[in-house]
Amino acid sequence: MEAHLNYTFPTTYTEILERLATVKPREYARNRNFIDGAVTQLSPYISRGVISTKMVYTHLTALGLEFSAIEKLVQELAWRDYWQQVWIDKGDEMNQDLRHSQPDVNNREIAEVIAEAQTGIHAIDTAITSLYKTGYMHNHIRMYVAAVCCNMAKNHWHHPAQWMYYHLLDGDWASNALSWQWVAGSNSNKKYVANQDNINTYCYTQQFDTFLDVPYETFSNFEIPKILENTTQLSLQTLLPDSKPLRISEEKPVYLFTYYNLDPKWAPEDATKILILEPSHFKKYPVGEKPLQFALDLSKNIDGLHLFVGAFSALKKQYPKLEFHYKEHPTNMHFEGLAHDRDWMFNVTGYYRSFFAFWKKCKKELKQKKSAQEI
Repeated sequence: MEAHLNYTFPTTYTEILERLATVKPREYARNRNFIDGAVTQLSPYISRGVISTKMVYTHLTALGLEFSAIEKLVQELAWRDYWQQVWIDKGDEMNQDLRHSQPDVNNREIAEVIAEAQTGIHAIDTAITSLYKTGYMHNHIRMYVAAVCCNMAKNHWHHPAQWMYYHLLDGDWASNALSWQWVAGSNSNKKYVANQDNINTYCYTQQFDTFLDVPYETFSNFEIPKILENTTQLSLQTLLPDSKPLRISEEKPVYLFTYYNLDPKWAPEDATKILILEPSHFKKYPVGEKPLQFALDLSKNIDGLHLFVGAFSALKKQYPKLEFHYKEHPTNMHFEGLAHDRDWMFNVTGYYRSFFAFWKKCKKELKQKKSAQEI
């Protein structure tokens, strides 16, 4: 199984486009839940805003396949846009139990053996070790980990979700936090659980006699296993680079890039380009050394980019006459200037209580576009 977790993520724009070109939507639909499935490994680039869900969708539609062949992958991309729409609508409410209180919470920490990759579940421990090494974890195993934390160790979802986000190259707080809430039952009608047989099937392990080697009906009255009893509060802090003095023209408009927008094709060539890293943002949503360095490496695709580490208010005070441009995002609603829309796959906006209500609207838009093309 180790070979299946040997993830690598190049950072040059050319290599990213080459990875996009290798996406296999049919295989993805068939085996994406298996540890060696044909997942796209594009999520770090989408999360950092280097490419958009719309860009991936445009590539998929250009393959000339029937929609049924690409639908599952398009649907999974739509999940990302859906989570972002929830974040836009709910704001900081998303950092709390969204729809109802998480049931059966015993503590607001994280099981020590999760953080130490010592749960005794081989597939999970291998994946956590790989997360620390590569900054990536297969989505199905993320669900297993969240289930163990929230529904077996009975940790409240928030701190474990912060821990995972801290290490992920593709850390998107919306999809991360809301997926954890979905598993925990605070943003869904029931909790997600998986037993050892399920893990063995999708991870190709042959492990038995673990605390998860039980029939599903056992989970309705599940006592915290002894191995999960000890919990801890992790120190999650971001060490930001030093900011160098800016030497920029006050005659040109400024295009602001952020941790969530590193799109090298967004700003005009003659504009002043600044990557702003606000300490307040990373205090609220801390990331580790590996994800931060990954973002800084991705930012090298943006020609002539300046780095500013500090609050937007400090930048504006230093250059009060500048015209600021930025892509709208829940993390920069305090920016002042001209907010540019992101590249969404569909024109469906606003809060929907369930993804499938959102997806129904998306499919209606697809149907209308297809009908218009046939006229």
